[in-house]
Amino acid sequence: MTPTMPTAADLLPLLPELVLVGAAFALLLLDLFLDPRRRVVTHVLAIVALLAVAAMIVAGVGGQGTVLNGMFVRDTMADVLKVTACVITALSLMYVWPFLRERGLYQGEIAVLMLFAVVGMMLLISAGSLVMVYLGLELLALCSYALVALDRDSSLSSEAAMKYFVLGSLASGLLLYGMSLLYGATGTLDLAQLHAAVAGSTETTLLLTGTVFLVAGIAFKFGAAPFHMWLPDTYHGAPTAITVFIGSAPKLAAFAMAFRLLEAGLGPLDERWRLLVAALAVLSLVVGNVVALAQSNLKRMLAYSTVSHVGFLFLGLAAADAQGYAAAMFYAISYAIMSTAAFGAVVLLASRGFEADRIDDFKGLNARNPWLAGMMLIAMMSLAGIPPFLGFWAKLAVLRAAIQGGMLWLAIVGIVFAVVGCFYYLRVCKVMYFDVPDGDVPALREDRPLRIAFSVNALALLVLGFFWNPIMAWCQASFL
Repeated sequence: MTPTMPTAADLLPLLPELVLVGAAFALLLLDLFLDPRRRVVTHVLAIVALLAVAAMIVAGVGGQGTVLNGMFVRDTMADVLKVTACVITALSLMYVWPFLRERGLYQGEIAVLMLFAVVGMMLLISAGSLVMVYLGLELLALCSYALVALDRDSSLSSEAAMKYFVLGSLASGLLLYGMSLLYGATGTLDLAQLHAAVAGSTETTLLLTGTVFLVAGIAFKFGAAPFHMWLPDTYHGAPTAITVFIGSAPKLAAFAMAFRLLEAGLGPLDERWRLLVAALAVLSLVVGNVVALAQSNLKRMLAYSTVSHVGFLFLGLAAADAQGYAAAMFYAISYAIMSTAAFGAVVLLASRGFEADRIDDFKGLNARNPWLAGMMLIAMMSLAGIPPFLGFWAKLAVLRAAIQGGMLWLAIVGIVFAVVGCFYYLRVCKVMYFDVPDGDVPALREDRPLRIAFSVNALALLVLGFFWNPIMAWCQASFL
């Protein structure tokens, strides 16, 4: 069938993406005419653009549907994840401005890169074709590489960016190779047609090999063990404010990519790929939690804890049913909020010449500022999965999904390592409340907007712990 040229009306479901792209180009041009001292204008406008796009999606502007001959799919799942990605990125931008400005690192292109990265996430979330998956993924990845390499004078940042770029390119190659094998086995790039072709074909070696490469590429983008090599160095080496961003919102896009490829594309092979996902979940839980126990650097500890959280998310994916996908999506949203708060605390305590990225840097925080210590306590307790915080309900959802999916053994592994993970989160709390600082410590940052943003971020983990049902209902509605 010959594809037809879309009209303006046909592109209405793409309107949020088009608005965000237009805003990014407008800010890029505006930055050329602004004095460097007024670059806060472009930064604020970037936040406004993200919140405006989120409001458009919530209001249903453009409507749901498929465009570009099925390459772009806007459904309930896409809308929920896009709204969350926009809000989390807007919050990340609030952490970025004071941190980078203080170090003389802020450039107008930073907000633009983050906007284009969000566009990449949104395309990935709505991908209806292998081509759109790769397009969205590479747009997100290329912007992320540039953001990590922001501090060119830092050898640590440059090394992290190089590792991220080289290993990311390798993972993209694995994913692309897997896609080419699937195309060779089925003769289509459209995910809906791929699903039908897989259902009607015998399981060939070509098809199964392509599935393995696809799962490997997904695991790398998540940071699941044993494909997590890039994650600790990237989180540690990148400027902390950038780590806030790359450690949170992209996980939403990674979940969407996994769902689109595995369920929408390879659904009939679920008995094969769900075992691979379950194995990756176990490895991630073991490696992430055990190695995190030995870390003295908070950013590296949170990086390895990310690996363990990916393992929990994979518990939901391994269930391979509507309840499992809803639980995994709920976990991805919850983790994005928790990760932003945890790394945001490091941004708040840091100052020029003092990165506050060691666990010992938080010694005696309660004596210096009980409010900030309390907010950090909420973030750590939520990450540990302690009730009544949001993280507890996220863990409970994926464990229940694994049990209902017939994987009781996987749920038991998850419970065991959830207990192990509590140790290193509680160690941070112990340091804040019971240890005395070694020598003089820099004064806490007097930045009221940043403190308000961090407080709202942390308190959301407590409030949503009591009102988590609406979020779960939205996630469940995505897979009806």
